[in-house]
Amino acid sequence: MKRLTTLGLIAGLCTVIGLFVSSGPEAVAAALWASGWGAVLVVVARFVAVAWAGLGWWVVFPRGERPLLRDCVNVRFVREGVNTLLPVAQVGGDLIGARLLTRYRVSGALSGATTLVDLMVQALTQFLFTVAGLGILVALGGDGPIVHYVGLGLVVAAPALLAFYLIQRRFGQSLLQAAINRFAGGREWRIFGAVDVLFERLRGLYAARGRILTAIGTHLFGWIIGTLEVWIALRFMGYEVGFLEAIVIESLAQAVRGAAFAVPGALGAQEGGLIALCAVFGIPAEAALALSLIKRLADLAVGLPSLMLWHAMEDDKTEPGRRPAAGIGAALRAFTRPRRAHGGGTHAPAFGYAAAPADGKGE
Repeated sequence: MKRLTTLGLIAGLCTVIGLFVSSGPEAVAAALWASGWGAVLVVVARFVAVAWAGLGWWVVFPRGERPLLRDCVNVRFVREGVNTLLPVAQVGGDLIGARLLTRYRVSGALSGATTLVDLMVQALTQFLFTVAGLGILVALGGDGPIVHYVGLGLVVAAPALLAFYLIQRRFGQSLLQAAINRFAGGREWRIFGAVDVLFERLRGLYAARGRILTAIGTHLFGWIIGTLEVWIALRFMGYEVGFLEAIVIESLAQAVRGAAFAVPGALGAQEGGLIALCAVFGIPAEAALALSLIKRLADLAVGLPSLMLWHAMEDDKTEPGRRPAAGIGAALRAFTRPRRAHGGGTHAPAFGYAAAPADGKGE
């Protein structure tokens, strides 16, 4: 898998360099400069979209067992940062997020189950968003290879989406227990219990249809928020792009990015997809590449503080469930201020968190 990721990274970098050279670096730089403050607004839209995705995760939890909304939002930023900036095939951040959430009085089974449900809802809403984008493209008179390729991709994605759902139901539990029974040796009885609890939580979450529908609606609106990135960037560059056209570009570009999950950052795939999609609406390649650069700027502007936040969470040794929740702002401030000494010559822990009292009692 490491070798495949490395090859994908090399191929992606070569593709990006080739696209920029063929489009003219000066023309791309001019289009990027023309976006002006639009790039800043795109970064703001990305922050809002990720925070909104945290809300979509939070609503999945049973009411009496929900962590604080800010905790879900903070961990959701960590998930985004890891998936976007690290070579983890866009799923490693979700595993890390599920583990981090257990530090906020959330059981491991509930944290894992809600993460799986959240991934399912995100995949379903992205599928619906792509269908909507394809439908709008056809309604606007679009035809040709893009429509056919995206349609074929949806046909392939539909069974995969259904399989991901079935794996989380009793069918998947039977398969997982059979695999454990074969490979776990004499310790399988302990793992069976953990598997049983996880799938029991999954059944309970999926049975709460009201919360699932709320999560679907929340994530669908989140995809619309993401569309603002395309609309704002292109409008600031001077292209009269309507919001429906922006939905087409964003939805199908996200589908391309998702299909290239094995390539870190979808390098090359995102740029090529945006060039092809923007061309449908008469937008030149240099503007599409500038749009891709702005999106990658948003990746960094959101992802780097999120990785700092992850480091802050891991660095805090206070008893899980009792420490104050870190935020993006706290993580950034921690990297710009020195540690200050407290009484007795001890130093404040990294990132400004207070140490736990010696008697172990909370405040």
